[in-house]
Amino acid sequence: MKNKNLISMNLRTKTLLTISLTVFLLVVIVICSLFIDPKNITTNFSIINQSPSFEHLFGTDWMGRDMFTRTLKGLGLSIQIGAIASILSSIIAITLGLLSSFNKYLDSFISWIVDLVLSVPHILLIIVISICLGGGAFGVTIAVALTHWTSLTRVLKAEIKQIQTSDYVKLSKNLGKSKLWIARKQILPLITSQIIVGTILTFPHAIMHEASVTFLGFGLSPHEPAIGIILSESMKYLATGNWWLALFPGLSLLIIVLLFDIAGESIKKLINPASANE
Repeated sequence: MKNKNLISMNLRTKTLLTISLTVFLLVVIVICSLFIDPKNITTNFSIINQSPSFEHLFGTDWMGRDMFTRTLKGLGLSIQIGAIASILSSIIAITLGLLSSFNKYLDSFISWIVDLVLSVPHILLIIVISICLGGGAFGVTIAVALTHWTSLTRVLKAEIKQIQTSDYVKLSKNLGKSKLWIARKQILPLITSQIIVGTILTFPHAIMHEASVTFLGFGLSPHEPAIGIILSESMKYLATGNWWLALFPGLSLLIIVLLFDIAGESIKKLINPASANE
């Protein structure tokens, strides 16, 4: 029995340590990026296309700009857009999920909206919404938010349907409690864990779609040091052997996405210990 408790304690400690490290790294990246003024990423044509060195860890680009600084600034921008977009999409998912519990007509209508949004490719929908909103960071953020709520909505709807069959919800209905009261007091507290995990796991999808849209030339201004823009520009110079222009920004973006994924899975294990053995 003691050994079982010790193993459980070790798993919990490892999970907490993993969450702490990933959150710390992400916060450090965002804070460092905020202190980087885009105006300070100056051109220096005397050091153009230099390979990675101790002076320039990620090398320099075709205008002599330090690629490490540009990549760090781009990662910070991507994390900020992903964070805001995932939170907004979660708010949409929570609202629609709770509304679906009011009656079967709303439930059917919301299911229809989910299927409608899922029937259109995310990238295409993000591009259209972003253009309609005038592009820029605001347009991309709202576009990503309006296209990433569907999966969480489905999860919440399924969970809410299960909760509605419980005895205490039926008792509340018999006592004359309103549907809004039941949704706020009895349903919402029980789906909090799904909301937290769902929001965090939406981060990597939001970041990747933001980078994809930016890479294609939509949304953010070409003057902003976004990862998608950096990768798009670097494609022109890969044939000349400047491999570092795409490798380090792309690898950094992949690491950030993996960090969010690890954090989400770790929090899921912490909230629902049974999932650790799946």
